[in-house]
Amino acid sequence: MVVGAFPMAKLIYLGIRQVSKPLANRIKDAARRSEFFKNYICLPPAQLYHWVEMRTKMRIMGFRGAAIKPLNEEAAAELGAELLGEATIFIVGGGCLVLEYWRHQKQQRNKEEEQRAAWNAMQDEVGRLSLTLEALQAHVQAVPSQSALEELRAQLQEVHAQVCSPGRPPSTQKAPATQAAPATQAATTCEK
Repeated sequence: MVVGAFPMAKLIYLGIRQVSKPLANRIKDAARRSEFFKNYICLPPAQLYHWVEMRTKMRIMGFRGAAIKPLNEEAAAELGAELLGEATIFIVGGGCLVLEYWRHQKQQRNKEEEQRAAWNAMQDEVGRLSLTLEALQAHVQAVPSQSALEELRAQLQEVHAQVCSPGRPPSTQKAPATQAAPATQAATTCEK
């Protein structure tokens, strides 16, 4: 996937360069025709470029302190127009790269915000489910357990056996206050 991205970036760069070349050519033509543009925009960068280039070449060759003769006006205007055209192409290409970087950063921020929102929603859901689980656990603990039900059944059968025993009449047996209703049900069952 990375291999496919590199040629695409190169293709986009070449496309931008081709689109910006006519713009650079128009700027060069305007620089050659206008005296103000030529004198104040093209000549100073061209003379500076010539001075730095010649100074570097002379130092490489071992000449120190030699005076550098400035370019004539026509050559400086031509060099300045070329520099301006290349700077235009570079600025357009760099601007496209900066815009692409900003777009990518915005997409990353949006993606991170979506992930953060999804994470917060999941945390809220987990909290809600935790509260529901606690409520269900409290409800389950409030309901008598199976062993308690078995114990109550055993007590009921014991009371039933006492009530229905042949040695005692049902009217003389006394049931505990908490078990009065089951005892009366058992007594009526025994009489039938």
